[in-house]
Amino acid sequence: MILDEVKIYLPKYLSTDSEKELYDSLRKFPHNMDSRLYTDFLKDSDVIYQGDGLKDMLVVNLPDKTMKPAKSIILSNTCDIDPANKRNFPSRIVYAPIIELDKYRKTILSNSKKNPQQIESHIDAIKKQEITQVFYLPSLGDKLKDSIVFLDRVCNLPNEAVEREKVTERRVFTLSDYGSYLFLLKLSIHFTRIQDQVERKSLV
Repeated sequence: MILDEVKIYLPKYLSTDSEKELYDSLRKFPHNMDSRLYTDFLKDSDVIYQGDGLKDMLVVNLPDKTMKPAKSIILSNTCDIDPANKRNFPSRIVYAPIIELDKYRKTILSNSKKNPQQIESHIDAIKKQEITQVFYLPSLGDKLKDSIVFLDRVCNLPNEAVEREKVTERRVFTLSDYGSYLFLLKLSIHFTRIQDQVERKSLV
């Protein structure tokens, strides 16, 4: 990261202390992938925030039609899924399942032709947030083991399917300012890279 450039895009609503904490965390990136990605400041809120981890979200991995509940991370913008934000069409919550990193490691050890050293190098790149379509989630005590999210494995369900009065029971984590900033960067890089080197022109 070029920190002088990053500082221009820091959120403007943060207090001086929070802005300094975020900037210091970004300055230490990627050597601080730990509990600093999370916060308990919003633990009693019944709002679903972008980047929240919620348990018991229904996940399907097409073409297999089997659905099962799983911990998932919310991709939707906080405002878009706020029930108070009335729309002419119903909003849906977009999310992606959370996968334990050890399970992923065992899967690629079994199925990949790469040697163990190459696989551990790949895992290290994941932990440094270097893989564009993967977001790494460090462990959070008993709530969460080291995990990953594939940003191209997306599910959705109706907004009202998640009862807001039960959000605090289902919440596994909420991202801190630092964690949220990294999450938005990964989403932006994965979904909105403008330099795809394709000249498209127009019809006229």
